[in-house]
Parts: sequence; C-alpha cells; structure tokens
Amino acid sequence: MGVLSAAEIAELWGVSERSVRNYCAQGRVPGAFLTGKTWNIPSDATKPARSNARMSGENPLLARLREEKAAKTKGGIYHKVQVELTYNSNHIEGSRLSLDQTRLIFETATVGVQEGAVRVDDIVEAQNHFRAVDYIIDKAKAPLSEGMIKELHRISKTATTDSTRDWFAIGDYKRLPNEVAGRKTTPPEDVAEEVKALLSAYNPRATHSFEEIVDFHVRFERIHPFQDGNGRVGRLVMFKECLASNVVPFIIADDMKEFYYRGLTEWDNEKGYLIDTCLAAQDAFESALDYYRIR
Repeated sequence: MGVLSAAEIAELWGVSERSVRNYCAQGRVPGAFLTGKTWNIPSDATKPARSNARMSGENPLLARLREEKAAKTKGGIYHKVQVELTYNSNHIEGSRLSLDQTRLIFETATVGVQEGAVRVDDIVEAQNHFRAVDYIIDKAKAPLSEGMIKELHRISKTATTDSTRDWFAIGDYKRLPNEVAGRKTTPPEDVAEEVKALLSAYNPRATHSFEEIVDFHVRFERIHPFQDGNGRVGRLVMFKECLASNVVPFIIADDMKEFYYRGLTEWDNEKGYLIDTCLAAQDAFESALDYYRIR
C-alpha cells in the first residue's frame, strides 16, 4: 500500500486540500502521518463520514447572542461573532482593515492607523456590518423574506460612497446588469421574480439542513440581486438561517476565499468543494462554542 499527498487525496475525494489536512489533523484518517509539515495518507484511505452539526432543542447559541448583545458583554461569543464575521466578510470583498482595527472599531468606535491611509468606506462598512449582525440576531427566527434581504442591503450600504451614486439603489434591487467572476447574473428586470421564486422554493417557514442553506446561498449569489454587497448580504443570510434552523453556523474566513469562490463556481459539477469549505468553517465555529461552553 502506497501513500499519497493531501493534494492527491483531495482530487480523489473531490474535496479541498484544506479539508483533507483538517481530517488528518483531527485524527479521522487512519494511517495518515506527518513528515515535517507534509501529510502522508494511505492510498486506500476513505473519506471520513460527516453528520451535519445541529443543536438540539432550543438554540443555546441564539439565546447567548441575544443575552450578551443586550448586556453589551465584552469578550464573549457575541463579541467574537461581531468582530470575526465583520472582518472576514468585508475582507473577502476588499476591505483593507485588519482584524485588530475591526475589533477596535467595534469596541471603541475608533480606528488605529499605523501606516498608510484608511479608506472611509472600510470604516463605514464595518460599522454597518455590526448593525447588520445585530439585525440577523434580532430577526433570527423570523421567516426569511424579500423585505429582510433588502433591509440587510440597506443597512450594509448606508452612508457609503455607493449611496451617493444616482444609479446605485440602496436597499433595492440592481438597476444595471452585473457579473460575478466573469459569469453573467440575472438581468435587473428579472431579479424580483427570481428572488420570489427562490424564496418560494426554499420555503422560509420551514427548518433547513446545512446543505439546503448552502444551496440557497449559491442560488442567491447567482441571481446577484444588488448592484454591490451581494456577498456580504448572502453570508449574513446564511448565518441567520443556521440560527433559525438550529444548525451550527459558520464564518467563511478570508483565507478560505479561494476555496469558497471555487465552490460557488463549481457547485453544479461538484458540491463537495463548497460543502467541505463550509464544514471546515463550521468545525472552527464549533471549537469556539466549546470554548464558551455553549452546547
């Protein structure tokens, strides 16, 4: 029996190399061993089974988030979600703020500047995102709706440079065609109809599995209903829907961006790319839940 690299196993299993390394580090691939920093994996190793992480009964995470939000608790899970979800989601979209700068804005409404200029939009969008996170915590159990999606966009883009442009609709669907990663999206005149159809097929009043929530995200991003801010809104919706269905939520980290975009692009051919990226993010969030003793 020979051994293969993480990259070779990833190709065989149809997952990201990052996911393979995570499986190995967690001891879930029998016979895998490290040589320096390189994983050596038995060529006949099988992909570990994974059951979706779901919280039983009443959602203890949502209860803790609401409690800490009301009490303005520092250093808890609410604080962590605000800073890390805001930093990573905005950074994926091009924000230049560091994690420490994002944390400082959240904690003190100030920003430290060590070198170089700081874009005003980056600061405004960080503050807006904090408000958007509060919104999805408050509305977590409410059925997802067009009005809610538009409100998330309005919150996210208020007072930004985009809001001063006549052709840019804040809190409303796009007026001009746009592309994402070179791929055409839904024409402006068809957006309202397609969003309604997407919500109808998803059934916002039902509870959903991890895979169903990720699938909704892919289809939302392909519609790309807003002129800009679709990724931020889409990831906020995913977090909210996980809370709504008692599924352990997750934060797509900036260093997962390449795998995340690949997963969105390849969804029709191989769902495993995006699913495994989101599962790796979910594993990281579960570790935070363990640390904060949230079952």
